[in-house]
Amino acid sequence: MKLENVKSIGVVGAGVMGGGISQSAILAGYKVVCRDLTDEILERTRDTIANGRFGIKGGVERGKQTQEEMDQAMARLTLTTKVEDLKDCDLIIEAIGGGENGQLENKPLKLKVWAELDKIVKKEAAFASNTSVFTISDLAVATERKDIFIGMHLFSPANIMKLVEVIYTADTSEETIKLIEDLSKSMGKTPVRVKDVPGDTGFIGNRVFGAARREAQKIVDEGIATAEDVDTAMMMGFNWPAGPIGMGLGARSGWKK
Repeated sequence: MKLENVKSIGVVGAGVMGGGISQSAILAGYKVVCRDLTDEILERTRDTIANGRFGIKGGVERGKQTQEEMDQAMARLTLTTKVEDLKDCDLIIEAIGGGENGQLENKPLKLKVWAELDKIVKKEAAFASNTSVFTISDLAVATERKDIFIGMHLFSPANIMKLVEVIYTADTSEETIKLIEDLSKSMGKTPVRVKDVPGDTGFIGNRVFGAARREAQKIVDEGIATAEDVDTAMMMGFNWPAGPIGMGLGARSGWKK
């Protein structure tokens, strides 16, 4: 499948990530069917997309979009509790969170959902997981479309952050990799290719940041320097916008100690 064949995108999960992905897609001109479990969740997502801190209305007020463009974008958004409404989508992006015991993501739930979607969604539709940590090939086994199964990790907030990690498995076709790269660019984002590896270790961003944060904490624990001085050293010495300890991004980005 090529980008020009993608007319409708299904987003599974209407939380912070799913809402941000949906917003990016409708602003880029795609029809979006966003599915979650309750109307309450969906209405909250609609309001966030339109009126939230990073919502489209704010873009209109700042001159990034016109009111007409906002109205057209919102008209491209369909919110539903029915998984069957995803059946004709050309691409499915899964953004399920809600892990147990404080975890950000629930792997068994993702596998269950992918198996269900594989039976419902048209066979030529590509599948992409927004997971920030799980091995993509482990998720793809729940489907019969491993050649069109891929990782598409956007960072939060997805409608603001520019990076997309495109994670390909040994089975992912080159056409599918190119599709997600082109889709990312069409949404104003920068894709980077990442080879899938076993072990649920994450990809580029979270692995590098996790290593830096662990080492920073080790320096503090060993009494070598205070947390404040570690952060100051990285900000002043390496032009980081915030220090590895003070950033507090561990939980939000999916990094696990």
